[in-house]
Amino acid sequence: MAKKGDSYIFIVKETYIDWGDNPRKTNTREKIPGEVYFPIPADKAREFNVYNKTKTGAIIEYNVSTSDGFEINGKVKATGVNSGGTGEYAKNLAGSGNLKLLAPWITNMKIKTGDKIKVEWTSPTDILLTKI
Repeated sequence: MAKKGDSYIFIVKETYIDWGDNPRKTNTREKIPGEVYFPIPADKAREFNVYNKTKTGAIIEYNVSTSDGFEINGKVKATGVNSGGTGEYAKNLAGSGNLKLLAPWITNMKIKTGDKIKVEWTSPTDILLTKI
């Protein structure tokens, strides 16, 4: 499990902050504006032991806060299957049960493609988001 001080920085791509509107390879679902997810690099998922729901007993939901004090009312969930492993490592962080959870923060901070975001664990169950 991730521990206090574990962190990574990623560069925002359009698909992360516009997931609901982004063209998909298939037409399996309608476009849903406002859906957002953040990637978890494969090496960091393995290093920090960030698992998805296939790992029995793993912490996959996290309280989320922001360094600027913007209030996010919900939790993020580690989802997806990261490449280069057994399939138990997560590849995304997204609102748990609400893929639009992070959108208000994205809007408030005026985050756009090319910006950097730091994801930091402040405890095994808490994540802090910071626009760099």
